Amino acid sequence: MNYSSLIERLCGGLIVSCQALPDEPLYGAQHMAAMARAAAAGGAIAIRANGPADIAACRAIVNLPIIGLFKEDIPGFEVRITPTIEHAEQIAKVGSDVIAIDATNRNRPGQLSIETLITHVHTHIGKPILADVSTLEEGLAAVEAGADFVATTLSGYTSYSLSQPGPDFDLLAKLVAHLKPKEIPVIAEGRIATPEQAVHALKLGAHAVVVGSAITRPQWLTAQFTTAIKEASSA
Repeated sequence: MNYSSLIERLCGGLIVSCQALPDEPLYGAQHMAAMARAAAAGGAIAIRANGPADIAACRAIVNLPIIGLFKEDIPGFEVRITPTIEHAEQIAKVGSDVIAIDATNRNRPGQLSIETLITHVHTHIGKPILADVSTLEEGLAAVEAGADFVATTLSGYTSYSLSQPGPDFDLLAKLVAHLKPKEIPVIAEGRIATPEQAVHALKLGAHAVVVGSAITRPQWLTAQFTTAIKEASSA
């Protein structure tokens, strides 16, 4: 799939993030593949998936673009979304159409720069880059380094970005204002929990919207209901 076709296919649609934590009942490639198939049946236009096993399982079962990432905690570094060239190469081999990377200002192993990582992915892997950022400045720097898409994924997840319970619509609007004239698609991601929030993100100019927990994490969803019920009962 070429870049222009990918942009067209993602435009105005819902990307479902099929990820689970190791302590959750649905953790495992077979479960994430089933989740991807359910998302496709519901009308999702792409899947975001983590790690070679999950990406390969999703690739085998759905014919949708896959935004691949590789989360790994490396001692001494806060960056955990596709932190090295090796991580990018592994998820490209198993079927990722786009490589998502942490494009924040935080240090990476081996002092790897965003420019070097993006250049390698473009030149040696031949895949477009989705830059997950937490601030406007990081988004602009990622585009300067060659990123093909920018997402608001990490807003609230860095020590210096705004932490809030809901989506960072302010960051989304600022990125759209700066990057839309440059024809860089901005993806809305992070704490989008309702259809209304997804629609609002698109109205603000998001090229597409990513929803994860509110669709694919029944353990988390159940906890929202039980917590609300307990609070109402004790009031």
